Amino acid sequence: MSAPADPTAASAAAATTFPSPAISLPVGLDILRTYSGALVCLEILFGGLVWILVASSNVPVPLLQGWVMFVSVSMFVFSTAYLIVFLLGFADRINTDWNFLDLAYHFIALLFYFGAFVLEAAATAASRSFVRWENGTHGNILSFMDSRQYSINIAATIFAFVVTLCYGCSMFLGFKRWRLYH
Repeated sequence: MSAPADPTAASAAAATTFPSPAISLPVGLDILRTYSGALVCLEILFGGLVWILVASSNVPVPLLQGWVMFVSVSMFVFSTAYLIVFLLGFADRINTDWNFLDLAYHFIALLFYFGAFVLEAAATAASRSFVRWENGTHGNILSFMDSRQYSINIAATIFAFVVTLCYGCSMFLGFKRWRLYH
């Protein structure tokens, strides 16, 4: 092989070219036909339900449920934006490693939602917990929810767990795509 006659021209040409975006997911409506697209739709749906359920319980434990509200609202917005980027085809126009971004986003969302699920479960369980006293009787530790709020928070806990599973599955699929293309 021979070297190029003008090394500055070759380096200038290399400096102006950009790598094509690394993306293995389809864009447009085809994203909805993949497992990843379906999982993102479920994340949005069930995440919105967590948001609505916690908000409808009037947030009786703001210290714990404030984080649940923050996570559910934030991930609802970010997952919706993520889906819109693929639906409108912006993923083809933005030069980045979409497989890595998909993995990183779903990993962070999984961590946040797992924490939200644990806090929601703790807030719900603490309202109906019993302690054994020295004399052998049972009594409430603290009841800060009425039965309506308690029922709503049980549903919110279940849906937070389902959303956590969805983000975990999305992260697993993203990891498989990232490993396949790197």
